[in-house]
Amino acid sequence: MAESAENRVAVYIDFDNIVISRYDQVHGRSAWRKDNVYKLAPGLSDATAEQKDKVRHATVDISAILDFASSFGTIVVSRAYADWSVGVNATYQGQLMERAVDLTQLFPATQQMKNGADIRLAVDVVEDLFRLPDITHVVIAAGDSDYIALAQRAKRLGRYIVGIGVAGGTSKSLAAACNEYADYDSLPGIRPAAHIAAGLVVAPDTVSADTEAPPAKRSRRASTTGAPAGAAAGVEAEAGAGTASAGSTETATSKRAATALIVRALRLVHEADDAEWAHASALKQQMKRLDPAFNEKALGYSSFTSFLKSRATIVELDESTQTRLVRLRE
Repeated sequence: MAESAENRVAVYIDFDNIVISRYDQVHGRSAWRKDNVYKLAPGLSDATAEQKDKVRHATVDISAILDFASSFGTIVVSRAYADWSVGVNATYQGQLMERAVDLTQLFPATQQMKNGADIRLAVDVVEDLFRLPDITHVVIAAGDSDYIALAQRAKRLGRYIVGIGVAGGTSKSLAAACNEYADYDSLPGIRPAAHIAAGLVVAPDTVSADTEAPPAKRSRRASTTGAPAGAAAGVEAEAGAGTASAGSTETATSKRAATALIVRALRLVHEADDAEWAHASALKQQMKRLDPAFNEKALGYSSFTSFLKSRATIVELDESTQTRLVRLRE
């Protein structure tokens, strides 16, 4: 969708719905209840090694959801709804605090562990749309059919509705009620559940050269999972360069983070505009959304163009016209 400079985005995450759906997607239908994951203590202190491993493989990348939402405009509201006393939910504290997500506590109202997230989320969305009339986009990360009426009402109020859900745990009617729907597996940087599940059933000593290796463990901010091979290689090359180039005062850590930030932002811009080349100004705007602290001058560069040229191993810059264009190298 074409984006205006005034686009303002509100993000609402039915956290339990997304986390449980992802776990069942990776480990099999109803695996969440069969494994009694919801009964684990905070910090997973009472979990077995197998339980911890299964939780780790099914971890939801909150940053990927928020990064995708930011491709529609500036995020002005971000809320997550769950029973945060549940041990597994508590393990997401770092992710959520790092992205400044507002947490809404919902205690189970019944023995069936229903916490009323759908009602509370719907009430907050409607209230925010009237209280904040400048909101242009509403992103709902959930798969429950209970949100169909909410999506329809928000559309009637003139908002662009984006749904994000987990395959197998999302109502087709909800997807149809949205202006745009994205499968969690398809978000930039997300390893598909089918690949994760396939890796879990292969014994370590039987992995062949044809089997996809698990991605290298790296920080969330520096993640380049899903980037083109050339871009990923460029990130490693930039990270291993050691000292910065002449005139640059970057440290190795900031160099690596800035390089990975370009890859993340450019992938989002490409997907939003569905174009081979992106405007350099749009890229910088997206980078600022992902990391408001980004400033090329603080890294030792006189302009954003100079910064892009220093990353020639991963980005290609076209200066043949007055409008500078950029794309990831293949």
